[in-house]
Amino acid sequence: MDERQAELTSVLEELKADPSFMSCVTRWEKIPPRPGEYRDFPSDLNPLLREALLGRGIQRLYSHQARAYEAVKEGKNLVVVTPTASGKTLCYNLPILQHLLSRPNDRALYLFPTKALSQDQQAELNALVQTGLPLRVSTYDGDTPQSLRISAREKGRIVISNPDMFHGGILPNHPKWIKFLSSLAFVVIDEIHIYRGVFGSHMINLIRRLKRVLSFYNCRPVFICCSATIGNPAELARRILEEEVLLIDTNGAPAGEKHIILYNPPLVDQVQGIRRGLTTEAQRIALKFLKRKIKTIIFARSRIRTELIASYINQSLANYYNNNRGIRVESYRGGYLPSERREIERGLREGEIQGVVSTNALELGIDIGGLDVSILSGFPSSIASAWQQAGRSGRQAGLSASFLIASSAPVDQYLAAHPDYFFSRSPEDAYVDPDNIYLLMDHLKCAVFELPFKEGDSFGRGSAEGLALLEEEGVVRRTAGRWYWSDRSYPAEQISLRSLASENVIIIDRTLGKDEVIGEMDKRSAKELIFDDAVYLHRGEQYQVQKLDLDSLKCYVIRSEVNFYTDGLVKSDLHVLKEDLAAEKSGLSLILGDVLVRSQVTKYKKLKFHSGENIGYGDIYLPEDEMHTRGLLLVMDPRLTAGRIFRDFSPPEQQIIISRLGGLVKTAALLFILCDRRDIGLSERLKDPHTGFPTLYFYDNQPGGTGLCEGLLEHLPQALRAARELPEGCPCEAGCPSCIGAPDPGDPESNPKGVLKRFLAAWIGEA
Repeated sequence: MDERQAELTSVLEELKADPSFMSCVTRWEKIPPRPGEYRDFPSDLNPLLREALLGRGIQRLYSHQARAYEAVKEGKNLVVVTPTASGKTLCYNLPILQHLLSRPNDRALYLFPTKALSQDQQAELNALVQTGLPLRVSTYDGDTPQSLRISAREKGRIVISNPDMFHGGILPNHPKWIKFLSSLAFVVIDEIHIYRGVFGSHMINLIRRLKRVLSFYNCRPVFICCSATIGNPAELARRILEEEVLLIDTNGAPAGEKHIILYNPPLVDQVQGIRRGLTTEAQRIALKFLKRKIKTIIFARSRIRTELIASYINQSLANYYNNNRGIRVESYRGGYLPSERREIERGLREGEIQGVVSTNALELGIDIGGLDVSILSGFPSSIASAWQQAGRSGRQAGLSASFLIASSAPVDQYLAAHPDYFFSRSPEDAYVDPDNIYLLMDHLKCAVFELPFKEGDSFGRGSAEGLALLEEEGVVRRTAGRWYWSDRSYPAEQISLRSLASENVIIIDRTLGKDEVIGEMDKRSAKELIFDDAVYLHRGEQYQVQKLDLDSLKCYVIRSEVNFYTDGLVKSDLHVLKEDLAAEKSGLSLILGDVLVRSQVTKYKKLKFHSGENIGYGDIYLPEDEMHTRGLLLVMDPRLTAGRIFRDFSPPEQQIIISRLGGLVKTAALLFILCDRRDIGLSERLKDPHTGFPTLYFYDNQPGGTGLCEGLLEHLPQALRAARELPEGCPCEAGCPSCIGAPDPGDPESNPKGVLKRFLAAWIGEA
């Protein structure tokens, strides 16, 4: 046992012996170590590749790596699902490198969802190739200099890119890539669980376009996918690839003993049920390990909280005479310059940095070396994410620990009070709709631009009707049984795969006459975080915002020293712009139409460091964010069944119903309209000014809409029946995250599940 492991064992024993700490622990789960399952190198492995592996200390393969090698050699598409740090990368690198060494003309394409993962994979491959493998590895993304782009497409045996670059830069220019695409033997899609909801539907159409171009060049590659643990990895991969895949989910990598501790901060106000803050508790627990030189990662749920926790930890460690005890802790989030992120990643790998506080940016499989402890400051968005973040700590043969600190949110408090739910609940399924006609039409334009369509060509369900519509619009023309692009536009430029992405604001430090770019932020977040007079926190430094210039996309800041930070307050509102359809269905009055979603940052709070005490407000004068999208209104009209039954409940019960019903219907609807929760917006109004009655607003969370509200309208009866069955079939007493949501911990006497079940039984039964 090395020194770090001995110290970790010691700290865990001290915590177990501490009554004040253990009084807040609702479950201490010990997962025993697991031995590895190994296989010898394949007998046909190229000697150069064998030497490269041995040079990196790899003497045997894990069983899942050997199985993947054989499957790829047999030409099978596959999806590999194993935990973090289990060697997924070698599952595709090994068979691909073996193939490329024996076939000097063949190529491989690697697609990663982020540039950081691309850079990480480039480093991993370079480490292997530089041992003497005669292969050229190139990255082709938005950061690739123009001088290297020609080299990548002409000489790159493995090209690493991302879906956005492939969509807008490679496929529309495929004749320039003829040498690469005509000999493409493999396509790797890493972190496939990211491609869910609308983003996943875009990815399906991108793969359709890729396969169509490859078919033109008489090329049929093997697809290799990797995923974090989700409920339906094989189904998701099949939907995205529209081909059969082999699932490899048996993990042959060894795992050390792991402790998972659910921790509910102590109450500081018994009457109001207020608990000690997340930031304070994350700092306090992290310091117990960092002071003993134990490598630790803390996950925070916002950029501000990430900066605060890192700052508080560094202040606690500050010591001029011993260089902060030789301990370096960094924050890591979106908005840092690429060079800063690479520096932090390298510092973690090489041991110069002992601790990092991150948003979910480090949840993906970026190589940051061996970490011993992970601390989740609040429950993330899903069970799958929680296990992914917890899995960032742990080495193959060593002890590790993960702490989940509950916030005051109902979901967190439910998990703290019901630990069996967390440990028994399966990871969530990922949904994607392969036949979303809105997205298909966008990609159909790109596909016609790339290659003419001939009669009988298939591009998803509805492509024939889509081509006829495009012909009516005048952007394609039909000649001799083929459809040709006839517009001057470049369709890929008008389509974003990540529809909510927006322009970035550059943050410029003007302290003492400097003019230095220190970061960037998307325009929407900038309005909430770097408005005029805001306090901007960046890697432990404080800056005061002098001016946010949205027209030029620049924010000017100077160094400052104040005892507070700022947090913008966002006000949102919905307005119905146009009613396209009014109908009665399932005992409801329904309205489908265009809605305007407005959000505006109008004020900000000044919050004192450490205590979080509110010491004042300020006004913000910024334009509204407006999103014109599609909406579906479910109206409790008292003339119809649902409204009549709703009216019979007491006012407090009506509040429970309207506040819980929307989330329940949304959860049920995901089963039928195949999207991610974040793709659908929801607003509940006990008295809506537009309808005059209690109303649930569902809206498409993408500008212009992507057909989700139309899908919900079509499947509403099934979704409502499923909404009734969810709480009926759930074993919880008063509600939980799997059915109607967790009960409000501030009102322990209420039973929202009972109220909602009575309402649904009366309504759905009669309707």
